[in-house]
Amino acid sequence: MGILKAAVGAIGGALADSWLEAIEPEAMSDTTVMSMGVKVRRDDKRSTNTRASENIISNGSLIHVYPNQFMMLVDGGKVVDYTAEEGYYTVDNSAMPSLFNGQLSESLKETWQRFKYGGTPGLSQKVYYINMQEIKGIKFGTQNAVQYFDNFYNAELFLRAFGNYSIKISDPMLFFFEAIPRDMEKVDIEDINDQYLSEFLTALQTAINQMSADGIRVSYAPSKSMELSKYMADVLDADWKAMRGFEVRSVGIASISYNEESQKLINMRNQGAMLGDAGIREGYVQGSVARGLEAAGSNEGGAGAMGAFMGIGLGMNAGGNFMGAASASNQSQMAAQQKPQQTEETSGWTCECGQTNPDSRYCGSCGKPRPAGGRFCVSCGDPIPEGARFCPNCGQKL
Repeated sequence: MGILKAAVGAIGGALADSWLEAIEPEAMSDTTVMSMGVKVRRDDKRSTNTRASENIISNGSLIHVYPNQFMMLVDGGKVVDYTAEEGYYTVDNSAMPSLFNGQLSESLKETWQRFKYGGTPGLSQKVYYINMQEIKGIKFGTQNAVQYFDNFYNAELFLRAFGNYSIKISDPMLFFFEAIPRDMEKVDIEDINDQYLSEFLTALQTAINQMSADGIRVSYAPSKSMELSKYMADVLDADWKAMRGFEVRSVGIASISYNEESQKLINMRNQGAMLGDAGIREGYVQGSVARGLEAAGSNEGGAGAMGAFMGIGLGMNAGGNFMGAASASNQSQMAAQQKPQQTEETSGWTCECGQTNPDSRYCGSCGKPRPAGGRFCVSCGDPIPEGARFCPNCGQKL
């Protein structure tokens, strides 16, 4: 028993009078992986209960195979004949199997030896169609965070990935016997995806770890779909391609998100990298100092403002090299602003740190008090003449 390829021109001629029934595939969508053949009578009306009572395919029946389909003629659970080429075929009980390999080459014959029918025609004959198109849009998402060591951040990060992947059936006969549940007339990828999705996510974690070992930054992962597909194929080849007849074609990562601790670490490291640039660091420090001076200047109490300025000066000195550039810049600006206010009659004093100050109570650089030897106003810091009861500058009662 086998199939013979029918000439296209004969379908509407003499051959049309010879076949009793035609077999067409059940309607297949983009996600359908297998469909059983449906018998169609010569009057184009589908016969009823064909799967329940008519399990014999008549000699001379016509089988229609569409593009990107693989058809199997099965007898008693074993394959009688198959074709991977589109067209029309007639069933011939006296013919030997034709085995139309199409683009699948000779490798398909190895699978044929495992599942072929070796006896006389039995009592249960059926036609099955396997979808040879790429099955796209299979969604995935990691329920638990995946560990990823990023060399750039030098840290273990934990991420979740979401996207979709596609598969292609490479050995349809092996796929039919190893992946398709028995006694099903039509199978969608979602019907069998639970098991394979779990295996896919396990392989995805392995592939992501391999990307980490190859030194790929985690932020580049969404743009590495081709590399990720290759990793996945390498991991899943043994289980999916060799044992079940299908393989991963592409993997697309729609988004990557990090757990809270990983996101904090990334933000901290990015801020540190920015402050490592001298220009950015100086701008950041000067901005902070300016905001501090503005806040101090808005203090209503004069003594409080003076204390705030003293704190800024002490903090800038304590900052060391990190704040050195900003400190020197701010000191020179303050000195430039103070010079016009000095007059020839204004006497100054030199602090231990080397800073020359006007008649003020505290050093403008380090905040140390002026050495003893005179009276000063507690409000404005100006010197007080001997015997005065009010400050001649601000009127503060002494």
